[in-house]
Amino acid sequence: MGLHKGMTNNPAGKPPGAKNKINAELRVMINDFLNNEFDTIKEDFKKLDPKDKLKFYTDLLNYGLPKLQATSLELDFEKMTESDLDLIIEGLIKKTNNE
Repeated sequence: MGLHKGMTNNPAGKPPGAKNKINAELRVMINDFLNNEFDTIKEDFKKLDPKDKLKFYTDLLNYGLPKLQATSLELDFEKMTESDLDLIIEGLIKKTNNE
């Protein structure tokens, strides 16, 4: 029947949200390389066709910037207390009045 959400056959495995060590090390090495070879890369970049320049640039951004992750917020208002709902309403009113 399979495992339920949050269960695992390896309880000592990597915890949810843990960073991948290899990816972090690779990013550091690539950033170091880019910093050390910046002048050479800059000259070679100037020689590329516009299409290749764009590809090169966007490929490098994947390593230089953190990737954005989609987030979602799900609230079950039916399960919230009256005081929780009042706090949310007050916060929304303040936010609206400040803008």
